[in-house]
Formats: sequence, C-alpha cells, structure tokens
Amino acid sequence: MHRMPLRCLLLITALCLALGAQPRGWQKGKGYGPVYGSQDEVGSLNAINTPAQVLEALRQVKTGRVFDLGVRVANDSFKFAGHAPTQITTYRSPEGFQRETGQNALAYHSCALFTSDNIGTQIDSLGHITRGADHRWYNGFREADHGSDFGIAKAGADTIPPIIGRAVMIDVAGWKGVDALPSNFAIGPKELQGALAAQKTDVQPGDIVLIRTGTLRYWGESGGDHAKIAQHDTAGLTLAGAKWLVEEKGAVMLGADTSGLEVGKDPDHPNAMLLVHSYLLVDQGVHIGEFHNLEALAAAKVYRFTYVAMTNRFKNATAGFALRPIAIE
Repeated sequence: MHRMPLRCLLLITALCLALGAQPRGWQKGKGYGPVYGSQDEVGSLNAINTPAQVLEALRQVKTGRVFDLGVRVANDSFKFAGHAPTQITTYRSPEGFQRETGQNALAYHSCALFTSDNIGTQIDSLGHITRGADHRWYNGFREADHGSDFGIAKAGADTIPPIIGRAVMIDVAGWKGVDALPSNFAIGPKELQGALAAQKTDVQPGDIVLIRTGTLRYWGESGGDHAKIAQHDTAGLTLAGAKWLVEEKGAVMLGADTSGLEVGKDPDHPNAMLLVHSYLLVDQGVHIGEFHNLEALAAAKVYRFTYVAMTNRFKNATAGFALRPIAIE
C-alpha cells in the first residue's frame, strides 16, 4: 500500500485547519448571500451544518451547565404587531370522552391550537421577508412561483436544519449598566465593540451571535405585561451593526431577546422599515432568532457557549415558533 509522506500529511492537515477557520461561503467584507446553489433554502447555516463544525461546537462545552433560552407562551403573550395571538382550546376532555364512549376507566386530554408562526421564542425562516413588486425572497424565490394561501413552498421553517454551533452573547444592557435598554436604543458597531471589549470576548467567523437588551427580564410568567415589555422591545440592532457582524465578523446567525432583533427606528434610516430583516434574510441568507431569554446567561456572566435549537417541523410555515433552544456552557 502506498503511504503518503508525513510532511505532506501534515501540510494537508494544516491547510484543512486553516480553511476551517473561515466558514464555507463567507467572504470578509461581503458576508454570505445566495452562494450555495440556485435551489438552496438553508443559507448561511450551510457553513456550520457539517460534522466537523458540530464537533467543534461540542468541544467548546466545559462545565455542562444548560441554560434554557425559551419563553413560556400563552394567550396573553406579547408579540410583534401583525401576528395572531395564541389560543389553546380543549379539543377532547376526559369528561367528554367518557360521555361519548361510555367508558369510565380511561380517558385523555387533547388540545387544538390556534397560533401565529411568529410567536414566542422563534427563528425566522429565509422566506419570512419579501421585497419588491414581485415579492422576492432569499435566493430569488418569488411569491408567484412559491407562495400560496397555505404557506410558502421554498425556504420555510421546515428547511431550517438542527442547529448546533458556537455562540456568543453580547450583553449590551450589562455594558451600559442598566436593567434593560430604553425604547429605540440603537445598537451599532460601536456599541457591539464596546460590549465585547467589556466582556473580553470576540466574535469568530461561524459564530451564532445573540444580543441582550434586557427586555425579557420583564416577561414574567408568559409575557402578559405588554406596556412594560414595549418600553424596551424596540431597542435593537441597526443595519450598520448587522453588516458589521455578518460581513466583518462572519456571524452565521443573529438573534436577540426582543420580538424583532432590530431597532425600532434606525437613526441612519429613519423612514425605513425592517431594514435589518431584509438585509439578513433576503440578501445574506442569515436566520434571525427572536425572544431568546438571555437573563440567566447574563446573571452567570456566560458569554461564550454552544447553542442548540431544533425548529418545529410545520411544512410551509414562515418561522420556527414557540421554541426551547438551549445554551450549554
């Protein structure tokens, strides 16, 4: 059997390690985008959806402490304007079952759910936002071709793969020394850099980045105090901040503890709406995590961890909703 010289083997190993430092498809100064093929529906998560990247993320676990990042959802839960509330009704009750069947020994509960696919802790699919007269979303998919009254047939929530990746929390509220950032507090590159420096943390290419505003310290049992949550929920990321994280730092997914990730009014674009969503989902193919509860991570001063999330497999839905992702230290 022909054996490869040790020097060549070491050279190939070093080259593979060097290439692994840069996520597949990412270019510094440019980011990601539709670079994974004309039918791709996964976007930048392609860069970490490999056995090697999963092993790298799992090797980061040091203590085994698990932090629950999901919020409890109920009928009164705070939500972004324009989404339906959640209603759970009993579809089959023990009393009704026994009455209909005449059996008294065994019965069961079964519930029917009416809800939005953008409620509670969630991950927006790449088909959530459209742009232009033809309502085009990520990778050129169009409403006329792939939309319907029964959801979207391309880049929906069901296409989001199981996510296991290296992650960083940027505690902007902690850096500012406040319980929660005020309404419309804009988080741009300077704020991100300031918080990272205070934490002695950095963002590496291929990291998932979660931004803490402190909003979810007021979620309580199920997010029923809408007035209090609304005082802080519009604090968030500017377009410049999103571009810095994706194009300069190589973040593969962005999230926050608010209903929309981005600032309510971007000071550089005061008349525009949902610029960060449009940039991330349509242009970059970068998924957005919303209402991720970062309070326990902040209290423990855990800034780097392994992030694990699996979305509900509702075919043609526009977001993986009512999730329970975890952070493992």
